[in-house]
Amino acid sequence: MKVLVTGATGVMGRSVVRGLLAAGHDVFGLARDADKAAALEAMDVIPVRGTMFDATRLADTFEGCDVVCNVATRIPVGWSGLRPGAWRATDRLRSEGSRIVAQAARRAGVKRLIQESVSYLYADGGDDWITETSPVAVNAATEPVILAETAAEDFRDAGHDSVILRFGTIVGDDGLTRWRLRRARAGRPIGLGDPTGWTHVVHVDDIGSAVVAGLDARSGIYNAGAAPVRRSDVMLGYGQAVGADGATFVSRVLQRLGGERLEPMTRSQRVSSATLSQMAAWRPIHPEFGPAWLTEVAHA
Repeated sequence: MKVLVTGATGVMGRSVVRGLLAAGHDVFGLARDADKAAALEAMDVIPVRGTMFDATRLADTFEGCDVVCNVATRIPVGWSGLRPGAWRATDRLRSEGSRIVAQAARRAGVKRLIQESVSYLYADGGDDWITETSPVAVNAATEPVILAETAAEDFRDAGHDSVILRFGTIVGDDGLTRWRLRRARAGRPIGLGDPTGWTHVVHVDDIGSAVVAGLDARSGIYNAGAAPVRRSDVMLGYGQAVGADGATFVSRVLQRLGGERLEPMTRSQRVSSATLSQMAAWRPIHPEFGPAWLTEVAHA
């Protein structure tokens, strides 16, 4: 297949590119400037010039593509995400950019759209299992994600195929994982939520494997991640990776000060990714979280 990836040089995009190339697909990447084009070429990706906010040029760019995979984000790392305006770029990419991408893909006759999303949209479920039909709890911080999902659903309603992948929190060779490891090594708190609650994580390598599975999946929403894990066990893993007994949790007072931006990340979410496995034969490369996810990054 001819697959165009937006955000191909980002954390998710690099994983997607690796997965698609390994599966034998022709991969194109959207490049807004010469530096991005050179980076794509170094990844064996064919660069095409353009931005997500130029609808006319995007439609021309998408001509002849079988699939468009929209994984463009610009996630701030660590506490910088609590600064005013820190999420403005990513929110715009999801709310406005995703709509333009879906509209341009429809105009170009693209058959399938794959849209990234996040599983922390779901309401706190305690110890109950969460599936794709479980209720979501939307606030101002997560509304742009819902708008991105809506754009993909509108693409499907227009007679095309769309797959929305609700990923868990990414763990691996990425900025947020490295930030957490540095803080854990220094004995600073990094955990959010109740230590006994559940969280949904995904190894960065499985971003790509899930997208490859999404090429053949029936249109719909799918959770994508490892088996759910207790938040205390995640902190234990971070601690072990840096030679400590564990990592500590941010105080509840400080978590409340984080407001709507932090609140979704504190929910207990025992998310099941079984549907993607059943419907598209997805087998995550890293099905269960463990310290091994972090060891190589911690010693890099």
